[in-house]
Amino acid sequence: MLYNKDATRHLFEVASGLNSIVLGEGQILAQVKQVKKLGQGVDGFNKKIGGLFEHAIITGKRVRTETNISSGSVSVSSAAVELALMKLPESSYATTRVLVIGAGKMGKLVIKHLAAKGCKEMVVVNRTEEKVALIREELKDIQIIYKPLSEMMACAAEADVIFTSTASDTPLFLKEHAQTLPVDTEMGRRLFIDISVPRNVGPCVSDLETAEVYNVDDLKDIVAANKEDRLRKAMEAQIIISEELEHFEAWKDSLEAVPTIKKLRAYLERIRASELDKCLSKMGDITDKQKKAIYDLSMGMMKKFLHGPMQHLRCDGRSDCQKPEEMLEIMHAVNRMFDLETEIILDTVRTKMERIKK
Repeated sequence: MLYNKDATRHLFEVASGLNSIVLGEGQILAQVKQVKKLGQGVDGFNKKIGGLFEHAIITGKRVRTETNISSGSVSVSSAAVELALMKLPESSYATTRVLVIGAGKMGKLVIKHLAAKGCKEMVVVNRTEEKVALIREELKDIQIIYKPLSEMMACAAEADVIFTSTASDTPLFLKEHAQTLPVDTEMGRRLFIDISVPRNVGPCVSDLETAEVYNVDDLKDIVAANKEDRLRKAMEAQIIISEELEHFEAWKDSLEAVPTIKKLRAYLERIRASELDKCLSKMGDITDKQKKAIYDLSMGMMKKFLHGPMQHLRCDGRSDCQKPEEMLEIMHAVNRMFDLETEIILDTVRTKMERIKK
């Protein structure tokens, strides 16, 4: 159970992706936004709670923008897709012929990462079509062509990049298989990205000039380096979170001034309305346009008079916030000047400040 600042910091860390299994992942921020959206109008989801989630979203965005913590693959499947993209001549999946062998958990992740990187069409070879059909339903905008295992070599002959992720105990591709496959003259070689354990592509395939092979060990080095980089960025993120925590606390403290603001506005509105009635009663017959001009004049004067006190009593949670003790002094001064009867409110603020200092 967390309270006060500890609870706020926890939510800010969650929104920033620091508590996720994959450090810095972005999906959690979307979920925090959804909570704020669903909370609108729900009992208990008041201005303070709404403001808390709004500040959490701001913090999450700041952390991702300023630290770039979400960059760099931290899973084998995403690293496989990014590595292949780096090795392509034009660094694009738009025209690359892609083959994915295996539609299990890892194969599905590869397919999803390919789709996220702009791959619109791919061939998927699997023992049965059932899993491929489920993936196709999930990724409706991507053309996924299913082929059975019996057509694997024919599909490989037409592919520029081959991802393998099956549970086969024996290699699917050996040197004698790979050297019979024709190679696209523009590519000059075929990429094999093998994320299977045990390996689906024999080590001897890398001896061929027409083949370039990467396996799980190669990808683990990339993932480990990226994870280390994200840990460094997480430390930078804590500085941003601390800054945003102070902004939120200042905004929250400023809410204590809301009753004083309301009473001051109501006090001045009574004076404005009374003086306007007196003025209009002395004007005799005047047009509606003239009445509106006088009304607008009275409203403009009141708003300008309120501007200074409001600026000092209100806080947007960023840079224009008073310290709690300064806020209390201003509230006390406004109360005395206009006899707003807010002594009970002031006593509450004083008690709160004393409790915080302890």
